[in-house]
Amino acid sequence: MIEMLIESVVVNPVTEQRMLILKARDQDRYLFLKIAHPEAYAIAIHLQEKSSHPPLTHDLMKNLVEEMGANVIRVMISGLIDDIFTAQMVLDVASQEKTIDARAGDALALAVRTNAPVFVAEQVLEQRGIDPEQDDDAEASSSEQQKAERKQVRRHLELREVLSLTNEVTMLKEQLAQVEEELRKAKARIAELEST
Repeated sequence: MIEMLIESVVVNPVTEQRMLILKARDQDRYLFLKIAHPEAYAIAIHLQEKSSHPPLTHDLMKNLVEEMGANVIRVMISGLIDDIFTAQMVLDVASQEKTIDARAGDALALAVRTNAPVFVAEQVLEQRGIDPEQDDDAEASSSEQQKAERKQVRRHLELREVLSLTNEVTMLKEQLAQVEEELRKAKARIAELEST
């Protein structure tokens, strides 16, 4: 099993299908999962650190798990059947591990709310994983869907780079403004001292 991080929720502009992008924690490998609109919304709203009132279904699931004295240990995406990802949630219930089958979207929406780690089986990554730096020979043998997903990952990475640079520029501008303010205060203090 490979530990994955939930990168973002994106919408395919052609099909309007919601896609969840997972990235391997220690590798440059990605996995795209098609998920239903409710699960995409539930994940996106949590990633944006917003809340919904009344609670969404996945907030209710989290509250029920916690009220029963259990906690989510991990979520595992273990297989792919007819282009549908299968998942399990592993819970600690009274010091015993219980495994519950779930739709991938539901399991991941609960994982983000409970800070549970997400793992993907190596065979799933071999079947559907994306390496954005894959060589041209491997690219040529990819399905159209894999090519489209790889292209979307590359766009996602480019956008993330632009946002990172934008944030860095904003931070530098703020630091410059602070230095300019300190310089203004220092000049005022020097002028004050010189006048006395």
